[in-house]
This record gives sequence, C-alpha cells and structure tokens, in this order.
Amino acid sequence: MKSNETLITAEGLEELKSELEELKLVKRKEISEKIKAALAFGDISENAEYDEAKNEQANVEARIAKLELMVKNAKIIKTTKKNGVVSIGSKVRIKDLEFDEEMEYTIVGSAEADPFKGKISNVSPLGEALLGRKLGEIIEVESPAGDMIKYEILTV
Repeated sequence: MKSNETLITAEGLEELKSELEELKLVKRKEISEKIKAALAFGDISENAEYDEAKNEQANVEARIAKLELMVKNAKIIKTTKKNGVVSIGSKVRIKDLEFDEEMEYTIVGSAEADPFKGKISNVSPLGEALLGRKLGEIIEVESPAGDMIKYEILTV
C-alpha cells in the first residue's frame, strides 16, 4: 500500500464526499456570514467574535484540504468473501473468552474507523490481530493496560 493511499469502503468514500460538500457549500457560507457580522462591530483588534470566526474558518479549511486529499487518494476496499479469512472489509463476530461477550466489527481503513459504529481500523491492535485469521481461530490481543485478551472468531 502506498503511504498516501486512503483505504476506504465505497460507503465510507460517499460519506467523506458528503462531508466535503457540506463543508464547502454550507459551512464556508455560514463562517463568511459570521466574519461579516463580526466586522460590523468595528475594531477587530479586540473583537472576540471575529477571532472565533477566523479560527473556525481555519479549522474548516484544514478539514476541507484533508478530505480532498483523502478522496483524491482513496482506494476502494473490495468486500469479497475469502473462504472465511478475515481481510479489510470483512464483517467479523468475535467472542471475548474471559467475559463470554460477543461483538461484531467491520474491518476498515483508518480513515473511516469508528468503534462506536462497529468499524475498527486495520491498523488497530484488534484489527491487525484479526487480519488473515480464519473462522474458529483464537487470537490474543494486548489491551492498553498490558493484559492479553483472548477472542474466538465466530463468523467472518
């Protein structure tokens, strides 16, 4: 993988494009209006509203630049089944053997990782441990505290 490639699902790419469009067409206009309103207060040397709007503008422009680069360098992850082998794009159900707890994750590129939505990065400790593994295998992953956690792969 090239270092500037953004591994992403087709769905994730559409979400990035949607966010980019929202920032360009809506957010830029909103910030422009905030700056105009703040300028109407007069002296900008001690104008908190103006400073806040300019900071927000800088953050939005930085996000736009980042999203444009990610979209430009996007490499769509093909979600094909590989005989029960975990790969990027796979939906995996695992079981924490210590707590007898089941979880389901989709392995995605880091650009669209969101653990709260069940999407974990291929470069996260759990994501890395799952890649290339098969249905029924037991894997060990080091927790942030340094403990080893055992998981069984239930479905791929």
